[in-house]
Amino acid sequence: MFSGLYNAEIDPEMMLKRVGLEDRKKTKYKELSGGQKQRFSICTTLINNPKIVFLDEPTTGLDPQARRNLWELIIQIREQGTTVVITTHYMDEAENLCDRVAILEQGKIIALDTPDQLIDNLIASGFEKKKEMKSANLEDVFLGLTGHEWKDE
Repeated sequence: MFSGLYNAEIDPEMMLKRVGLEDRKKTKYKELSGGQKQRFSICTTLINNPKIVFLDEPTTGLDPQARRNLWELIIQIREQGTTVVITTHYMDEAENLCDRVAILEQGKIIALDTPDQLIDNLIASGFEKKKEMKSANLEDVFLGLTGHEWKDE
């Protein structure tokens, strides 16, 4: 149906495999989990090979595995030449996925730069973290214990 909207010839199996849903090809949309629905929505967005994709809060409500797997999908989309614009409240998501970040307050952009430069500017201003960060966090622990593969959520 979606390929018909774009008058595009696609390989449905390949598209579903790209987003880790090949085993769900006969599943009705309403029976998919939240993360699976999100991946399917991204799949349908990619049918016409857009130059730009807008993702609004793409990982909200996803468990850590689904979230990190969706990050990997977003990175793959970017590597294939598509510009991805993300709105998110998750700063770690912006830091890991974005080349540039715009920080908004009350609808106005108050900062726009690379994640590294924004962080460096804050540190240069004298900012010090109250607690030293470890090289891993609880999300990393969860993923280390449960694996990184797409799972039925």
